Amino acid sequence: MSEHVAVIGVDLAKNVFQVCAASGSGKRLINKKITRAKLLDFFVNLPPCLVGMEACSSAHHWARQIQKLGHHVKLIPPQFVKPYVKSNKNDAADADAICEAVTRPTMRFVAIKSEEQQALLLLHRDRKGLVGERSAIANRLRASLAEFGLIVPVGIHKLRAWLQQDYGAYEETLPVMMRLHAQRLAGRLRQIDQHIDEIEHEIKRYNPDIELTKRLQEVPGIGPLTASALVATIKDGSSFKSGREFSAWLGLVPRQHSSGGKDRLLGISKRGDTYLRTLFIHGARAVIKHMNPRRSMTPWIAELMRRRHRNVVIVALANKLARIAWALMSKGKSYDEAFGF
Repeated sequence: MSEHVAVIGVDLAKNVFQVCAASGSGKRLINKKITRAKLLDFFVNLPPCLVGMEACSSAHHWARQIQKLGHHVKLIPPQFVKPYVKSNKNDAADADAICEAVTRPTMRFVAIKSEEQQALLLLHRDRKGLVGERSAIANRLRASLAEFGLIVPVGIHKLRAWLQQDYGAYEETLPVMMRLHAQRLAGRLRQIDQHIDEIEHEIKRYNPDIELTKRLQEVPGIGPLTASALVATIKDGSSFKSGREFSAWLGLVPRQHSSGGKDRLLGISKRGDTYLRTLFIHGARAVIKHMNPRRSMTPWIAELMRRRHRNVVIVALANKLARIAWALMSKGKSYDEAFGF
């Protein structure tokens, strides 16, 4: 059997995996379950094959392990596998669909990340979670104080300033239990702020490509966090053919619903990496908020703001920043203010 296997589709799970093997002509040879402990043993006994897996949890780990055995591994976005599932959904049907999808010449794949890239992205994910927890606690504190007639300004920075400067004037008017509750919530905020600072320092200190990160930070709107996340996510940008393809992957281009020669463009698709898209949106918002008249981009932004809504301009600028970032990463050039926009 082993000499005839050419393509393998693996449906990943925690403990039991479904493996579908096919010959070069597409004939299905096996479709069976394999335990986690025996998965690599299965591939050891096979000649080099094309192996397909969905880009999901643990996919990058298994892709690296199987590659070490001499196989060619490709990761497929789950939404592109779904159309190949025949009839009812089950593990066997999923593995068969993956086996079919990985051989399609027009299929899109996800670049396999290294251990260093994954570790750095986990730091970014942890920071994002802490920021969400901080917002939740700040909103809880603000709502609790509002129950006693104290209206706190919106925004984490304004909340910190209010707690330091104004809260003392009202603290004695609150019940003892509410004062203790407010102290606990404020203490949690300080702890989370400390954790966020530690993670940001670690992200800036650990850099897989210092030279590339520095070049990316020359672009207005791209700071250390965005540059670090870019390098960890797409490395050198080689997995994308163009800047537009990269911005489309980020979900920064319009959704299209066209038929019969009638083009209809909708809002942005919001597909792809949500975290990177958020960083680019925040970067574009910062550029617009602190527009420098000496920068070459300012006339373009000002002209667009006269014609379109502010949020549309922010997304358009984020799109342009993403394209510039891809160009710097893929071509190895530095940012040129004169030709950047």
